[in-house]
Amino acid sequence: MNAPFPATAPTNRDTAIASRPPLDLLIAAPRGFCAGVDRAIEIVEKAIERYGAPVYVRHEIVHNKYVVDELRAKGAVFVEELDDVPDDAPVVFSAHGVPKAVPAEARRRKLLYVDATCPLVSKVHRQAERQIEKGRHIIFIGHEGHPEVIGTMGQVDPGQMTLVETIEDVGKLAFDSDEQLAYLTQTTLSVDDTAEVIAALERRFPNISGPRAEDICYATSNRQAAVKDLAQDCDLVLVIGSPNSSNALRLVEVAERLGTPAKLIQRASEIDFAWLDGVKTLGLTAGASAPEILVREVVDALGRYRPVVEKTITAAEEKMVFKLPRQLTE
Repeated sequence: MNAPFPATAPTNRDTAIASRPPLDLLIAAPRGFCAGVDRAIEIVEKAIERYGAPVYVRHEIVHNKYVVDELRAKGAVFVEELDDVPDDAPVVFSAHGVPKAVPAEARRRKLLYVDATCPLVSKVHRQAERQIEKGRHIIFIGHEGHPEVIGTMGQVDPGQMTLVETIEDVGKLAFDSDEQLAYLTQTTLSVDDTAEVIAALERRFPNISGPRAEDICYATSNRQAAVKDLAQDCDLVLVIGSPNSSNALRLVEVAERLGTPAKLIQRASEIDFAWLDGVKTLGLTAGASAPEILVREVVDALGRYRPVVEKTITAAEEKMVFKLPRQLTE
């Protein structure tokens, strides 16, 4: 009769971990990929399957290095401008949207292109066109230089849209109070900050027209709400996301506004475990461009440092799914 398989003896590392105080880990839900990001990534993958590598992608498809590197390994080539795309190569436009001049140039060059613009961003583009048709000048609330802002402002002619970022910017606007104005917003802004800017616009321009429903997307709002739910019970919040991801940066700000320190990390290797000194309860979330695999990577890394007790804090259930472009499904 065989002897029973011996239990693995604890290592010095195991003993050291067990001797440290347990870490209560509150994980936000929803977190990570939204429907627009899922769709954009699938568009690139389907384009590579259908047309073969390489498939060019104008700008990062979403703001996450892990995602970009994974797609690059499958055959995606990321470029900043159409000038970098060969005449006979397929090209995908990023989820952030592009100025209308970009698809016009692609058509002029007879390029095969697929538009991965998030449908909720496309909705803002259509709203901009309608407001201009009604003779209104648009005040656009967003972050200067962000690809979504560049894309949205590029839907109208120069001079038809003015960008503001803050309440102070509203005070500097040179329009008369009774002028025909409308406002729209970037989809990945701070819900609270944007509400304050909109209130300032409405005080200054009582007749300003706004969208029927807010432009900030459901995923941005839900992720911020989830951070609000957990941050007040945490000593520190970690946000997984890229430094150029607007929605991830807003999650850091949401936690900090509630008085909870927050750190933005791209993945587990960026954790400074000195941050956890004195931390009993840690919050964890991920921006809309960060895949769940990075969340689990962080959880595993934390577990190798201290005993971890996980709990999910759910603010909303998400079931949104966006259809792929017809050219990839027919």
